[in-house]
Amino acid sequence: MATFIALGNFTDQGIRNVKDSVKRADAVKEAAQKAGITMKEIVWTLGSYDMVVTFEAPDDAAMTAFALAVGSAGNVRTQTLRAFNRSEMSAILAKVG
Repeated sequence: MATFIALGNFTDQGIRNVKDSVKRADAVKEAAQKAGITMKEIVWTLGSYDMVVTFEAPDDAAMTAFALAVGSAGNVRTQTLRAFNRSEMSAILAKVG
């Protein structure tokens, strides 16, 4: 499974309904499971982003489709990053000439 980190910001709609944030996060976690994706952790943050979420997904296409589905609900905008663990990075570095 590939690891992804999503940096999220509330949209105008999302901030108007901010009191539903925890319930929406639970719904996202459930939807992720149905899509074969695991939401490992969500934290709400201060600063440039309102939340940081870690996911594990089978591949880039699955995560992209899921992120688009979540975004289409209109509550958050995300920037999703592919993350590499130590062993994955070691394998990548082994290919560096």
